[in-house]
Amino acid sequence: MRVCSLSSVKNRIVLGEPLQFSVRDAVGMLLLARGQVIVDEPQLQALFKRGAQVEADEIALLAERDPPVRREAPAPRIDRLTAEWERATADVGQALTAPPSGMAGAIDGATDQLLALIHRAPDVALSQVVRRPDAGAGHYGVNHSVHAATACHAAARFLGWGVDEQRRAFQSALTMNLGMLDLQARLATQVSPLTAKQREAIHAHPTRSAEMLGEAGVTDTAWLDAVRGHHEVPDGSGYPRGLTEVAALTEMLRFADVYTARLSSRANRPAMSAQQAGRELHQIADSSPLAAALIKAFGVFPPGSMVKLASGELGVVVRNGDKAHHPLVATLTNNAGVPRLASLLRDTAREEFAVVALLSAQAMPMRLSDERVAELIVGH
Repeated sequence: MRVCSLSSVKNRIVLGEPLQFSVRDAVGMLLLARGQVIVDEPQLQALFKRGAQVEADEIALLAERDPPVRREAPAPRIDRLTAEWERATADVGQALTAPPSGMAGAIDGATDQLLALIHRAPDVALSQVVRRPDAGAGHYGVNHSVHAATACHAAARFLGWGVDEQRRAFQSALTMNLGMLDLQARLATQVSPLTAKQREAIHAHPTRSAEMLGEAGVTDTAWLDAVRGHHEVPDGSGYPRGLTEVAALTEMLRFADVYTARLSSRANRPAMSAQQAGRELHQIADSSPLAAALIKAFGVFPPGSMVKLASGELGVVVRNGDKAHHPLVATLTNNAGVPRLASLLRDTAREEFAVVALLSAQAMPMRLSDERVAELIVGH
């Protein structure tokens, strides 16, 4: 019996309406007969994570008489954006640790969730990368995977890559460190030097990650090649094979990996600002247009950054302006540092509102939740 993943035919599923095909688990056991109903999104996502499959012959017959209609994912509510990000990140963790039989479908399902969030509020997505958790908060390997994928997607979108290419970039970055997720988490809190065994695992992880994806049924060669080569460098100094010819997608993964790692704190160093991380990436990348796209997609002061203006006001960046140093800022205080009841939007291209300092969250006179930051970004 030839099968395909349920996630690959999700455009034929209408929640609450009878299925036009049967659904089976990873070993072929019937879960839902044709005509039964998938009630809601949680049930659908649970099936994706379980590695649910459908018979390819059923889909082929269905396609002959009823070509599929693409349906856009429902837009998440603004007041639920950060909660949806947390849930989607948790789903990524489950997908990246799923058994091979269910991994590909779970990755597709988690990708759909995250891309829907990005498309709904791209500036909130950038803020999710900038407002990283402290060292030890959450699973570092999973968090880094999500944020590297978000960064890669932002750069691909900035460059005008097609929708399929953007999705491939996202999924490649999401899975590039699949072979060392737990090691990444340990290293984020480790202050002692790497052991010989850890160095060996790091050197092997690009190959192991690609192998794990292949075992899970991923056949996209561009995706697999990018994962396998994301630590290769055109001068031949990379690993594991020391290649000198590196594809654009492969190089993009390396840049996103480096950039987002710099934005995150670890036990042995604090997080860098986006400005510092961009400067370092520029030096590493030797003026690569791919690295430049990544830096420009975020801006010098990305959404979610806390800043002080020449006016004396403090605020949060809500989106990039026409120039990298001129973001739009929602003020949180007046010029005396007293919190405002209602924020005002400032264009920092104007001299009197120019950004004069990048601030830490601790330097603000009030604590801003992720929900409040998302509300300010979307509201302006």
